[in-house]
Amino acid sequence: MNNQKISAKRQGVMLVVSSPSGAGKTTLCKMLLEQHDDLVMSVSATTRPPREGEKHGSDYFFISPDEFKHMQDENLLLESAAVFGNHYGTPREPVERILNEGKDILFDIDWQGAAQLSAACGENICKIFILPPSGRTLEKRLTGRATDSFEVVAKRMSAAAREIDHWSQYDYVIINDDLDIAWSELNAILVAERHKTNRLVFLPEFVQTVLDELE
Repeated sequence: MNNQKISAKRQGVMLVVSSPSGAGKTTLCKMLLEQHDDLVMSVSATTRPPREGEKHGSDYFFISPDEFKHMQDENLLLESAAVFGNHYGTPREPVERILNEGKDILFDIDWQGAAQLSAACGENICKIFILPPSGRTLEKRLTGRATDSFEVVAKRMSAAAREIDHWSQYDYVIINDDLDIAWSELNAILVAERHKTNRLVFLPEFVQTVLDELE
C-alpha cells in the first residue's frame, strides 16, 4: 500500500452560540474552548467602556462610536447590533484570518448578529441556541447576580424573552438543565460539523488515492 500521507485540510467551522442572558452560554463556550486547541473565540468590537479586569483585544476591542461607524461604513464588520445603548460588532479581518489558518471560530452573539452572519457567510455557519430549563430558573440566575442593578435585571428579563422568540432560526437547540450534559451535546455538534463532507476539502484527493491503491 502507498504510504504517502495526505494533509487532512478542512474548512473551518463558524460556530455561533446564542442564548438569553443567564442561560449558561458563557460557561459552555469556555468549556468548549478549553477542550479544543484549534477553536478560537471571536473577539467583538464594542463602544461600551471596559469593565474591571477586561482587556482590550482579549475580551473586546474597545473603540469609540466614531471608530465603530467607520468600520460599519467601510464594510469591516461581518455583523453589528445595538444592545442596551451600546454597539457591538464582529471585525471581518480576524475571522477570515483564523479560518484561513484552518481553525474553527466561536461566536458568542445574539440572534441579530447570528442572522447577519448567516446572510454574510452562508452555509459555513452552524448556529446553536442555548435555552434555560424554565423561565423561573432563568429569573433566579439573573436576580442572583450581585453585579447587576434591579433595572438592569428587568431589562435583561425583557431581552431574554425577545431572544428566546428566535430559537427556531437556529440549526440546533440545547436545553441547559444539566451543565455536563449540555456541554457534551455542544461538543458533539462541533465534532459532527467538522466532519461534514463539504468541509473536508482533502477528500477528493484522499478518495482518489484509496481507489488507486485498490487497482
